[in-house]
Amino acid sequence: MANAVVWFDIPSLDFDRAVKFYSDILGVPITVDTSMGMKLGMFSMEREGVGGDITPPDPSNRPSSMGTRVYLNCEGKLDEVAGRVVKAGGKIIMPKFSIGENGNIVMIADTEGNTVGLHSMK
Repeated sequence: MANAVVWFDIPSLDFDRAVKFYSDILGVPITVDTSMGMKLGMFSMEREGVGGDITPPDPSNRPSSMGTRVYLNCEGKLDEVAGRVVKAGGKIIMPKFSIGENGNIVMIADTEGNTVGLHSMK
């Protein structure tokens, strides 16, 4: 098994707001597409890499600050991405901290109420 995770969904309360938030902080477009009749905001990914999306409001998959946490790859631009979080409407929960040889993390709350980690080896 190459990766423990192959896909992730980040739930939203306001789909367009969530797409704008992640596009703004990551500095790359989140592509809105329809799959299986549902509008999704697709994070960019390499063909063989782990991917994910932003899902529209759904009573069975609601945003939460508790439970499973996603860590987004911000390799080489962690400070830059974290620096855009508040302006984009999110919050910094825990500023950048080292996890030793495994890099650095910033914990954020997005506009939807999810807790998300931003990660970089540098």
